[in-house]
Amino acid sequence: MKNAAILAFVAALSGGLTALLAAFRERRSIPKWSFVAGMTLLALESIFSGLSALTDQGSEAIRYWQQWRLVAMSFLPGTWLLFSFSFARGNAGEFLFKWRFMLAAAFVVPAAIAWFFYHGLIGIDYSSIVPDLRLLHLSMAGLVLSALFLIAAVLVLMNLERTFRASVGTMRWRIKFMILGLGVLFAVRVYTSSQALLWPGRGLVESLLTLDSIGLLLGCLMLFRSLLRRPMDVAVYPPFGLLQNSLIVLLAGIYLMVVGVFAKFVEWIGVDTSFQAKTFIIMVVLVGLTIVGLSDRVRLHTRRFFSRYLQRPLYDYRTVWRSFTEATASRVTQQELCEAAAKEIAEIFQALSVTIWLVDEKRENLFFAASTSLLPAAGKELGPQKEQAMAIIRAMQDHAEPKDIESSKEDWAVALRRCHPPQFRTGGGRVCVPMKAGRQLMGVITLGDRVGGIFFSLQDFDLLKCVGDQVAAGLLNAQLSQKLLQTKELEAFQTMSAFFVHDLKNTASTLNLMLQNLPVHFDNPAFREDALRGVAKTCEHINHLIGRLSLLRHDLHIRPAEMDLNDVISRVLASWNGATGVTLVKNLRPCPKLLLDQEQFLKVVTNLVLNATEAVSQGGQVVVETSQNNGWAVLTVSDNGCGMEPEFLHHALFRPFQTTKKDGLGIGMFQSKMIVEAHGGRIEVESELKKGTTFRVLLPVQKQLK
Repeated sequence: MKNAAILAFVAALSGGLTALLAAFRERRSIPKWSFVAGMTLLALESIFSGLSALTDQGSEAIRYWQQWRLVAMSFLPGTWLLFSFSFARGNAGEFLFKWRFMLAAAFVVPAAIAWFFYHGLIGIDYSSIVPDLRLLHLSMAGLVLSALFLIAAVLVLMNLERTFRASVGTMRWRIKFMILGLGVLFAVRVYTSSQALLWPGRGLVESLLTLDSIGLLLGCLMLFRSLLRRPMDVAVYPPFGLLQNSLIVLLAGIYLMVVGVFAKFVEWIGVDTSFQAKTFIIMVVLVGLTIVGLSDRVRLHTRRFFSRYLQRPLYDYRTVWRSFTEATASRVTQQELCEAAAKEIAEIFQALSVTIWLVDEKRENLFFAASTSLLPAAGKELGPQKEQAMAIIRAMQDHAEPKDIESSKEDWAVALRRCHPPQFRTGGGRVCVPMKAGRQLMGVITLGDRVGGIFFSLQDFDLLKCVGDQVAAGLLNAQLSQKLLQTKELEAFQTMSAFFVHDLKNTASTLNLMLQNLPVHFDNPAFREDALRGVAKTCEHINHLIGRLSLLRHDLHIRPAEMDLNDVISRVLASWNGATGVTLVKNLRPCPKLLLDQEQFLKVVTNLVLNATEAVSQGGQVVVETSQNNGWAVLTVSDNGCGMEPEFLHHALFRPFQTTKKDGLGIGMFQSKMIVEAHGGRIEVESELKKGTTFRVLLPVQKQLK
């Protein structure tokens, strides 16, 4: 039996055993079954490669087994993309929904090519030297399958990289060998697929198929180790950006560019028999650099080497502080801040297990906030009892510095150790860090399971104290911001309630008077007709009131269309009945067409003209005009009425529920400002008491909505 066939069958056996171990060890989930299916398909592909290696070169049998190998390969892109989108991701459902069309195409397109072009996947040439010697090569359909698999392999590696980057602490430790195993496996397949595309005649050579078997065998060794750590019980939340800062994209681009240029050069000077070996060395170097770059131990020992022998501090404090500040500054809620802080602390101190516990409002208990090693359910289960929490809080109030709790026999330290179980036998000890803002204790950070089992040093403790104080300050700010927001919401609710109560009180008085007169005048048809009109008017008023207030609860969505601003204004003024004794002057100059939501902008014009006519007295004048100025279309509505006080103009005009009208709600100008800004414009106001007010609506002419 040929060595290539033996290696292929051994690789197939290892792939089958890996699938079997995952099927019985992991819980039921999409990642589990897609992993089992993917490893089974790889094992089948390796079996077909082994069977083809046993047959004679160019025979019909080898073509048969190679066709089946390509059929098995056609199901790999969709299966492994499904796994890479769902593996170790707490937001896997969002990823699967977002990329559902790509997943469907990855399943359907390769399988359809393999089905419809089954007999045309492998092409046949005849040797010009040896008569009747058949030479097999990949046909166009086979090359398309290889190209699709190459693209899918790069996408799988990108997804695995994104999951690895989003993980921290013991979560990263659990999935590291899964990422490395599949990384090696698919890196080899990127190499062999690219070779098949560059040299179609070599796409079926035994050496490339042997490399596939070696890649599967090496990958399975790492995957076996990974499955012992139960990697599918991890839930991380990677971002949705596809290409942002991707190391895989960079390496794949460098590799394909270098190999492509190299291939053209070899083709120009003549065939180089060592070309495949050289390109394989390039791939090995890139994969090796990636593995070294992902190793926590390598990074830790590199930093310690520079600190010890080159007289550098263990930490570059400017870099550390800039990174920590950027990661936590934009976090609004305490939960978001704790999650970001836990991840950064794990990265800074190379501690795989970091957990943050917060003090509750009554300052009687500690509750789980975030962790790099515990899922929320486990964190809540391991949380301290009330008596233990109070003991921890009292102890932390007296400790301003981080404290090693590994060897302490105090009750509160024992309780903290129970809340932070170690993942490794030699993790360098466990440490707790009080988060104190002034004299107020905000919570406690517990750290453990350092890479390499390194104990915390004095430099570590100094930096930990600074980090704890910074997180405490952020938590206090988030807490105060939340209280301020609640106060503002309560104030807005009280203001809205006052308007409702006022209007509903008047409405109730009208209905009450009608009910009092109803028994006396019920037989009078005119009274009944008037009563029905009154009830209808009251219902209409209540619905109008609710409709106007509901505008505050919804986002404004506009549907712009190209139209003439003057036509919109003329439509409003044409249906305007005006006010007795008020002169309405119209001066509409030509303006270019704008993108406007007609229904929404009609509200703006109506509101401005209505406010102007209500502000003037008998004999007053309202002027509506349009113009164009420096790339802006300008609508001006001015009056010579009562004007507004400077205090109201600068601080209350565009705020909801702020009005100078006796029967107003203070919503009209707030709504108008929202509509104008949604169109990319702005409103300018000039007003003087007893002289009048001018509103200018500026809409962009050049920069319009798309």
